Amino acid sequence: MSIQYERGYLILANNNDSVDYLACARALAKSLRWHMPDCKICLLTNDNETDTVFDIIKPYPYSLKGGWHDDWQVLEATPFRETIKLEADMLITGNINHWWNWFEHRDVVVSTGIRNYQNQLSDSRAYRGLFDDNELPDVYNSITYWRRSKMAYEFFRLVKQFFENWIEVRKILKYCDTVPANTDMIYAMAAKHIGVEQVTLPGNWPNMIHMKSAINYLRTDAYPWVDEFVWEFIEGKIRINTIEQQWPFHYHYKKFAHIAEEHYDKLLASS
Repeated sequence: MSIQYERGYLILANNNDSVDYLACARALAKSLRWHMPDCKICLLTNDNETDTVFDIIKPYPYSLKGGWHDDWQVLEATPFRETIKLEADMLITGNINHWWNWFEHRDVVVSTGIRNYQNQLSDSRAYRGLFDDNELPDVYNSITYWRRSKMAYEFFRLVKQFFENWIEVRKILKYCDTVPANTDMIYAMAAKHIGVEQVTLPGNWPNMIHMKSAINYLRTDAYPWVDEFVWEFIEGKIRINTIEQQWPFHYHYKKFAHIAEEHYDKLLASS
């Protein structure tokens, strides 16, 4: 767990039978590189990846159980003293170096709330029924910051504990399945245990644009937003129905990664 850089961005990605998460990770890293050429980026993966857009490519430090169950390993895997973890199927739409100024006075920060494609904070609860039923904070692990600290160790200890003891943990919750709903739910439980105000920032900072259908006034999840909206890339920026996306962009539709990667490849090659 040696420190190689003071600050940097950590991306997790392992491919599975249906999703090319490495393509997502490359597209995200290239969006970071375009907007912040000097930033440090680490890819955490057990798959074969050699793209030089990443400063560091590391395997997970422990054996994998698959999917969300391995998230807790980021604490020991990160090569940074201060880390911002970003979910792979996102793009950065501008320079976010000022985030470090937001975060540097906290040991852990988990993002709260989401925005629609109009850059507005969303009040949709379509995908958060279990959170509301169990009075859990509205956190999203897609953007998570931590510094090497006792609180960070405690936070990720809880994340690991809740995953590994889910059968017992779910007994104190309402309407929960035999597996956790998602990593967000586990982070929310850890945040509630530590104290939400200790691991979030006031005023819904930071957050992201989330392109799931109900958040963006679409009728069904059966068709991706790329088929419903007019969209375009312009110099590393994304416009949807002429609206420039001003926050980290969680595109959700995984095949969009290949389109995004091609766009950033052209930009970086010409710079």
